[in-house]
Amino acid sequence: MLPREPAVVTVHRRPRLGWRRGSPWVAAGLVLLVLVASGGARGVPFPTFSTWVGHARPLAGPANETIYLNLTDAPSFVPRFISAAPGQNVSIHLNNSGTIPHSFTLESVSGVAVNRSLSPAELNASLVAHPPTVNVSVAPGTDVDWANFTVATNASFDSFLFLSQVPYQYQAGMWGYLNITSSTPGLALSDNTTNALAFQPAALAADPAHFPANFEIDVVNLGDIAHTFTLAAQPNVTLSTIGYFHTNAPAVNVTVALTVGKGAYGNFTLKTPGVYEFVCTEPGHFAAGMYGFLYAGVPVPAAAPPLSTAIVQTWVLAGSAALIGIGVLLVVVAGFTGRFPPAPPGAHGGH
Repeated sequence: MLPREPAVVTVHRRPRLGWRRGSPWVAAGLVLLVLVASGGARGVPFPTFSTWVGHARPLAGPANETIYLNLTDAPSFVPRFISAAPGQNVSIHLNNSGTIPHSFTLESVSGVAVNRSLSPAELNASLVAHPPTVNVSVAPGTDVDWANFTVATNASFDSFLFLSQVPYQYQAGMWGYLNITSSTPGLALSDNTTNALAFQPAALAADPAHFPANFEIDVVNLGDIAHTFTLAAQPNVTLSTIGYFHTNAPAVNVTVALTVGKGAYGNFTLKTPGVYEFVCTEPGHFAAGMYGFLYAGVPVPAAAPPLSTAIVQTWVLAGSAALIGIGVLLVVVAGFTGRFPPAPPGAHGGH
């Protein structure tokens, strides 16, 4: 008998399903990559925050104005710059928090700049030649003295020097200015300070009908740490240190007491629209992120995060993108091979 020919066995291989199994993962990886890339291209921070903006409200011009002014042994006036409107009856509450006498002497002529090198006798002669509007002596530890006067109705945008006439105090830096605003009613703003060393909100918005524009600000302390609200007078300047105010006078500078719920009030005038930065000048507070911006006559950036939040560093974004790219590459390889790494021979139990 002739030997039988061996039977031919036809093996039907199932089509590889690697790509079919991996395609959903490839699609998911690509979608993730596109979302992250588009977010990075728009400059969206990680994480994102909802925007909290404090909007100004119209303020009717009051007939009477009360201003609180501290006299210190530095010697100095705090605040150094105060303001009132034409035609207002002004009452300045004078508080001598020091141990030596001072005076509040307000010039009657706008724009007068008294030379600080004058001797006490020469300064007195200058004041005799131009009698001051008010001249009040304030004894040490006194907090009940007042300076009362009425601003002339035609004094819009005038500026009046005030000083201490006590010998050598003006020469040592005890002076300031009463700035007269326009007669147009202004806008009221409000803000809060916190123990988190942040302003809430960190963005304020105001849209005056025209410039120069008058503003009032009321700052309430939500914590028990003292702060200041110090606003740059120049628009579109981003501050690097509070040393800026050593050479540039602020538009307004109010001290917020360390009592919870205690408020501080200030008024000021801005001459042009723009973005004005405000900071806390207490030691270390600005460096810790306690600052914000007043958008006066310009729009607030849409969907902007709180201005005092940290910015994600470029290397963090680059590293995240690299990791996502590696992940997408692995998904693509796995999609073509069906498994990554490939299964060892015999792992499926076939012969």
